[in-house]
Amino acid sequence: MISNGFKTVPQPNGNSHGGQGTMADIKITKYTVHDLRFPTSLDVSGSDAMNLAPDYSAAYIILQTSTTLTGQGFAFTIGRGNNLVCEGARMIADRLVGKTLAELTADMGKTWRYLVDDSQLRWVGPEKGVIHMGLSACVNALWDMWARYVNKPVWKLVTDMTPAEFVRCVDFRYIQDAITPKEALELLEGLEGTKAKRLAEAKANIAVPAYSTQAGWLSYSDEKMETLMRGMLDEGFEKFKLKVGGDVEDDRRRCKIARDIIGPHKSLMLDANQVWGVTEAIDWMVQLAEFKPDFIEEPTSPDDILGHAAIRKALKPRFGVPIVPHSGGIGLNEYTQHLAIINYLCVSGDKSLLEHISTFREVITEPLEVRNGHFVTPWEAGYSVKFKDEAISKYEFPNGDFWKSKSGLEIREYPENLVI
Repeated sequence: MISNGFKTVPQPNGNSHGGQGTMADIKITKYTVHDLRFPTSLDVSGSDAMNLAPDYSAAYIILQTSTTLTGQGFAFTIGRGNNLVCEGARMIADRLVGKTLAELTADMGKTWRYLVDDSQLRWVGPEKGVIHMGLSACVNALWDMWARYVNKPVWKLVTDMTPAEFVRCVDFRYIQDAITPKEALELLEGLEGTKAKRLAEAKANIAVPAYSTQAGWLSYSDEKMETLMRGMLDEGFEKFKLKVGGDVEDDRRRCKIARDIIGPHKSLMLDANQVWGVTEAIDWMVQLAEFKPDFIEEPTSPDDILGHAAIRKALKPRFGVPIVPHSGGIGLNEYTQHLAIINYLCVSGDKSLLEHISTFREVITEPLEVRNGHFVTPWEAGYSVKFKDEAISKYEFPNGDFWKSKSGLEIREYPENLVI
């Protein structure tokens, strides 16, 4: 039995799981961290106005235990600097070694605070920057381990919790001006009565609508964009996103091609990847408004709060263009499909539109699937982000097989030189 701050609850699903013993028997003993970099710069997949030739990368950690149970997690980057996040993950993971799964999951909010409150590490990143990205890899690996222990996907682990158990997973220290534990509990309890209906939609694979960016990379030719977009239509996609911000006339041409292909009623979305200043963003989007974009993503610096407010104020009343978040990159959709289901079933009751990018999906053991314009609900235990052993051998930087090959050696330092 573990005290959760509200009541005393039994550990999930009894005392034994696949011969692993109880959660108190499972101790994190060590970890490995892998700097995985995938050469998306070779065909400029992922290219946009700010990031000309990214190599999608993962600072990937595997938590190992006193049993055969493991937990996998990663943080996403786009190449150089991934090693910094790997080092951040190692520094955080040191704080997990020696802890049992029982004590870490008894109060995930408390565990979060324990991990972010290293008094020296937080000096270089108090819940931000490289240290925070390394933290995310470790925390996600812990969620993956917990879900594998109870033999559930992460979304099912969370949505099977009582509202009180859910609230215990959150550290409210810096967010109580927005929501208190009491308010969070009331919010979750208010949706309990209708959760079964939304769960049925998750089982029917219609809980998470998808949009595709696969055809929209900035450096793709018009012909490649058109071919890929028609293919996405054939696969059942009805929502599409283009990268913009390089040249306004190029953007107008590409938007027209896209709108001609998908027609007037399907959704078109745009992403500038922070390349504009505030006034430039407003002026640029006025010139693209005729193509009726649903939203503009990352129009300016992510830290310019007032700038985002100014852009929203200037665009939304006249053109109906909201600003919404995203989740694109290798492995990120595998993560966010779980979060979108949790949000829909337990938190807001509203469906979240998620970005779909199929690049290098073959390196993940349980890659996501999209069917009829919706994410297929994952049912495998864990967080869906375990990389294949052969992918680690091939793409670990700098000594993986690919990075020692001729192609790898040509791009390993500055792949941007290939497209500039």
